[in-house]
Amino acid sequence: KRRHSRQDAISLCHALREARPDIIFGADFIVGFPTETEAMFDATLDIVDACGLTHLHVFPFSARPGTPAARMPQLAPQIAKERAARLREKGDAALRRHFDAQSGRTLRLLTERGGTARAADFTLAHTPGVEAGLMIEALCTGHDGRALTTRLTALGR
Repeated sequence: KRRHSRQDAISLCHALREARPDIIFGADFIVGFPTETEAMFDATLDIVDACGLTHLHVFPFSARPGTPAARMPQLAPQIAKERAARLREKGDAALRRHFDAQSGRTLRLLTERGGTARAADFTLAHTPGVEAGLMIEALCTGHDGRALTTRLTALGR
C-alpha cells in the first residue's frame, strides 16, 4: 500500500507550482498491473493533466516470479502494451506543450558533452559546437520532439 493518496500528489503539485510557477514534474508509471481496470487506467491518464506532468517514464507491468502480483490473474499482454502506448502518447503531447512554451525564450543553460545542455528545470537542449561545462544563454528556436533547439546568445563561465 502507498502512504500517499492520489489527492496528496495532486495537492503537492499544485502547492509547488503556486510557489514556483516554472516548476515541471515527471513521473514513472507501470500500467497493466493484474488488478488494473479500464477506469483505473483512465484515472492514470487524468493525473497527467491534474498534476501537470511533463516527463513520463512508462512501462507495461511485467510479472516477477515469486511475487504476490505474479500469482494474480494477469491482464492480456496486449492490453498492457496498448495502455502503455496510450500513456506514452499523452506524455509526448505534454512534453511537446512544454517545449512549445519555451520557443522564443532566452534560457540559461549548463552545457554537457555531445552538444547538449540542461535548463534550470532540467529540460534537454541541443547546443551544437559549444564545449561542455559552461553556463550559457541561448534563444530557444523550437524543438525536435526530444529536446529544444537553440541559438547561442551569450557565453558564460
